[in-house]
Amino acid sequence: MVGDGPRHLVLVGLMGAGKTSVGARCAEALGRHFVDTDELVEAAAGNTVSEIFVAEGEGGFRARERIAVADACASPEPLVIACGGGAVVDPQNRAAIRERGAVVWLRGTPQHLAERVGAGAGRPLLDDRAPAETLERLAALRAAAYEAAAHVTIDTDGIGVDEIASRVLQELASCIG
Repeated sequence: MVGDGPRHLVLVGLMGAGKTSVGARCAEALGRHFVDTDELVEAAAGNTVSEIFVAEGEGGFRARERIAVADACASPEPLVIACGGGAVVDPQNRAAIRERGAVVWLRGTPQHLAERVGAGAGRPLLDDRAPAETLERLAALRAAAYEAAAHVTIDTDGIGVDEIASRVLQELASCIG
């Protein structure tokens, strides 16, 4: 059940799941603004996610990410929000996105996601020597958090961006309709 506030559409999932591409398409179709929490973090810090990881570690990045998620969720205007892959691990983030939005987990197998992200340039948690194995490990670590956050799960393997966006919009209509 989505809360009484603005009903954001919030996309979660591992890197490569299509949150940014699908989110942009959904925002266009809905006539909403699109927000990527990683981009919010970068804009506030004046550095890339990778640079933040180097300078502040994952803990520093996650603290910045918590602020970005809270700010996006606090918008009085309904948005389409793409959360960074690890955002749902934080209980405050999970609570915020579930309370203020319809949360859709874009789920893909680690092998399929690895094909999408390639060597993972600019993705500090991805081991470019073994992206599928790293994604497998992250999937196992985060599955319960994604499950707890999501109102709806959409499997993305072998499906193009337009079809995924169409399915997301259908699910959104049922969540807030």
